Amino acid sequence: MSVFEVKQSNSPVILGPPHTGTDVPEDIWARLNDNGRILADTDWHIHKLYDGLLDNITTVRATFHRYCLDANRDPSGTSLYPGQNTTGLIPEYDFDGKPIWKDGQAPTQADIMDRLARFHTPYHVALSAEIERVKAIHGVAILYDCHSIRSEIPFLFEGTLPDFNIGTDGGKTCDPRIEAILVDVTAKAQGYTSILNGRFTGGWTTRHYARPQTGIHTIQMELAQSTHLGSETPPFAYDEAKAEKLRIHLKTILERLESIAAELKS
Repeated sequence: MSVFEVKQSNSPVILGPPHTGTDVPEDIWARLNDNGRILADTDWHIHKLYDGLLDNITTVRATFHRYCLDANRDPSGTSLYPGQNTTGLIPEYDFDGKPIWKDGQAPTQADIMDRLARFHTPYHVALSAEIERVKAIHGVAILYDCHSIRSEIPFLFEGTLPDFNIGTDGGKTCDPRIEAILVDVTAKAQGYTSILNGRFTGGWTTRHYARPQTGIHTIQMELAQSTHLGSETPPFAYDEAKAEKLRIHLKTILERLESIAAELKS
């Protein structure tokens, strides 16, 4: 099975959705318990939500599920958010803190090493290659790391998550003009809430690839799933009406990011 899909084009903007995949190889599926097999922590339909917003955008999408291995985690296993509840390189629990593996079937250190080689490395080799290819064309590359999550998860955060959650690791991962675009568009999006560097400040991918001083800019967008799903519980159906309303603002973001790329070289 291929663990990633690449749609290659020539925009300076690259989409990198790591958590939309639902493929689980049989050897891993057999070890998941009934709760794990719901695959609840998927970034449901994010690749569909962004599809077609820019005609010439490159996308590098992981097709494997995050329960196989989380492509947005440090391969060393270091926590993204020390001191806060989160899930690891290979999650043992779902976002509600409930076990996802059958008794005695939780991943071992040997499993971690195997899955790094099977999933993490191939995905990031592909993503890195596209970043370098796009940068060679334009002199800059803007990686837009696209995610979604349920709007209410008490195990991970208090209250209700804003609709747009922008992460730049405190402004470290991109030129301030890029951050300003996302803040401006989301603040003006009527009927939506937004925050910069709130609960989600940018995951490993956003932080790892960021080299704004040499032309590689990264930003994470974590959307509340209530913005585009009919329900945040099974069957996690895509709501066309909600999604089309949201896509207007996402399209504006991507178009403005694309248009600013030439300025970033100066």
